[in-house]
Amino acid sequence: MAGFLSRTLDRLMGPWQATIDTIEPGSIVVAPRKPIDLHDEASITEVLDLALRIGAVLLDAGTGAIDTRHQVEFVANIYGLEDVDVDVTFNTILICARRGSTLPPITASRTVYYRSLDFTRLAQVDRLVRKIRQLSITPTTAHRIVDEITDAPHPYPRWVATIAWGLMALGIGVFLGGTWIVWLTAFATTVVVIEFNRRLNRIGTPPFFQQMAGGFLAVLPAALLYPVLENSGLGFSPQQIIATGIIVLLSGLTLVGSVQDAITGAPITAAARFTEVLVMTGGIMIGVALSIRFVGLFHVHLPALTAVPPFGAADVPARVIGGAISAFAFALASYAERRALPAAFISGAIGSGVTAALFLTDLGPIFSYAAAAIIVGLVGGIAARRSLTPPLVVAIAGITPLQPGQAIYRGMYGLMTGTGGSLAMITALAIGVGLATGVTLGEFIARTLQRPQLPTTFPFYRRRR
Repeated sequence: MAGFLSRTLDRLMGPWQATIDTIEPGSIVVAPRKPIDLHDEASITEVLDLALRIGAVLLDAGTGAIDTRHQVEFVANIYGLEDVDVDVTFNTILICARRGSTLPPITASRTVYYRSLDFTRLAQVDRLVRKIRQLSITPTTAHRIVDEITDAPHPYPRWVATIAWGLMALGIGVFLGGTWIVWLTAFATTVVVIEFNRRLNRIGTPPFFQQMAGGFLAVLPAALLYPVLENSGLGFSPQQIIATGIIVLLSGLTLVGSVQDAITGAPITAAARFTEVLVMTGGIMIGVALSIRFVGLFHVHLPALTAVPPFGAADVPARVIGGAISAFAFALASYAERRALPAAFISGAIGSGVTAALFLTDLGPIFSYAAAAIIVGLVGGIAARRSLTPPLVVAIAGITPLQPGQAIYRGMYGLMTGTGGSLAMITALAIGVGLATGVTLGEFIARTLQRPQLPTTFPFYRRRR
């Protein structure tokens, strides 16, 4: 299966692969460790600062703590600092370079004050690490490159990202089986929500309240149009519109990173990230609940989503197309490089297709989503092996349409109305964890299948020297 995916991705990515600035596999040579004078504090500090800045970009983009730590150690090791201790927490990186028993150690730290979705910056740092490994560039040159990466503006205008978020909602509407009226309403609602939250962010509003405001606004268009279009025959479904809004707001949260940290040996950071995910998801739920109560004051009562709508073989193509569109749009909204967009499109199509196919069996939703996530993680790892894009970009984009928006809405509505909902909420949590675990396992499988001459940029575990 892995070999088939690898060959398929090679054929599909051929036109874009030719534009990738990589070295031919046969000419790749791992840079030798450079000697460094342990009495030269300025040179050591320069190397430590470079390693910290690279680690900060990785941590900012949602990379797992263990992967970030390995990269910080790797950069320090390449430049001659072999005896280093690195500690990565939720938003802080600490590195200590030991200089033997007669010299005091040198310690440096860096704090990540914000989280951003700029996958271009992540890809550029990925290539910088490859150059450090392959070309043995000097720390001064690497510092200059990091400055250019962190100071550069987003590769696309903000209006392009806003439209992409709307396109993502439209794709999710297709994935959920909605009609054209659902797609257009979801598109318009998401554009308004994203622009409103952007303005809240400019004035320093905490992310929790941004999520709550987004959840509140996601319900209003569905509630306003439902009394008018209920009997129109257009297939207007307020549940699908609300679920679409929930999925858009859930996208980009660090659930994958938290599960990776828990699996790979960073439980404290995993707990912090998982708490962040729960709090942000709680903000969405509170916003949706308040909005439902608000529209109820005007005698607008939305229908309950008591069960998953019927799903058949005829719905598979729509699911595949919708998943591919939403994954592509999420990568674009997250400022991914153009070379990464086809990979995200393919990843979304594969994840949605696998999920749709397994839904036709009796395996259940949790297993279906987890299996699809494993394939998505494997595709991301293969794409990274071809130096196409970091695996995190493809993996996050690929599982974005699979977020359990309907299950969250169904469970929350049941809890509010006293008709149950606990099982739906547990199912939503299990699906989320299954997606994150599946992606982690898929990426690990891809790394174990990696060809020896190609360097890996984000190893889960340090290989024995």
